[in-house]
Amino acid sequence: MTTTYREAVREALREALTADDRVFLMGEDVGKYGGAFGVSLGLLEEFGPRRIRDTPLSESAFTGMGIGAAMAGLRPVVEIMTVNFSLLALDQILNNAATLRHMSGGQISVPVVIRMTTGAGRQLAAQHSHSLEGWYAHIPGIRVLAPATLEDARTMLAPALADPDPVVIFEHGSLYNASGEPGRSDAPVSMTSAAVRRPGADVTVITHGGSLPKALAAADQLAAEGIRTEVIDLRSLRPLDDATVMASVAKTHRAVVVDEGWRTGSLAAEISARITEQAFYELDAPVGRVCSAEVPIPYARHLEEAALPQPAAIAAAARKAVGSHG
Repeated sequence: MTTTYREAVREALREALTADDRVFLMGEDVGKYGGAFGVSLGLLEEFGPRRIRDTPLSESAFTGMGIGAAMAGLRPVVEIMTVNFSLLALDQILNNAATLRHMSGGQISVPVVIRMTTGAGRQLAAQHSHSLEGWYAHIPGIRVLAPATLEDARTMLAPALADPDPVVIFEHGSLYNASGEPGRSDAPVSMTSAAVRRPGADVTVITHGGSLPKALAAADQLAAEGIRTEVIDLRSLRPLDDATVMASVAKTHRAVVVDEGWRTGSLAAEISARITEQAFYELDAPVGRVCSAEVPIPYARHLEEAALPQPAAIAAAARKAVGSHG
């Protein structure tokens, strides 16, 4: 049955709420309004106000409440409307959620899941178009997930809630309307493994989240030219699955990293460094990077599109890598 990414996340929440009475959802407008992006629509009527909790407009306060509830034995899912608003709760996430196990000598667990919408491409201007996954992937003490497919959107929440440590899940806003027929596998989902979404032998394209459809579109373009592109979906940004990346680079001998974050100090820079450290002698060309322009994301559609990684730029970087082989 065809569904959307939005509906897949809602189904994941419904399954979690049904399976465990300790699970509850909290955040701004998650109840009566159904969530800023419609993800929790109908859940208030189904589970009631104790399990679907509208909060005041204070990210620091309600994220802290979620952390406290997790410490007390509950399994909260905290929804932060967009990633830029999470900056108001960064002290709670960085100085409390991520550190309490360490600071307590292993005595305190914080099994909280924090979901937030990330990314640009929807004309929400500079304040609501950030891609800050790399910032969170920098923090020890948390896991960072970026489900890019309908199946991952539905299946990653359960293991995240079962984890004794904080898990941050980034949902790219451009994916909510993506539709398809997700698999219904009951097999446990790994929170640490990347996935090869398209096999290839000539160049590896490494990406995550909302950039995955663009990478696959670029691979289609390149296939018409006879360039076989392997596309890797990282899925987990902390920890990174080095083994899958290095195995692919060892096969193709060329790599392009696609990251909607800004290039300077980016997740793409970290991945490029790891490839250089671990697979330097496998490379036949420098590692390429396709990132957002180093500007606040513009509001005007044509400027926003120009500032973001697009299939044409990804394909061009892959061609350059393949053409570099002498």
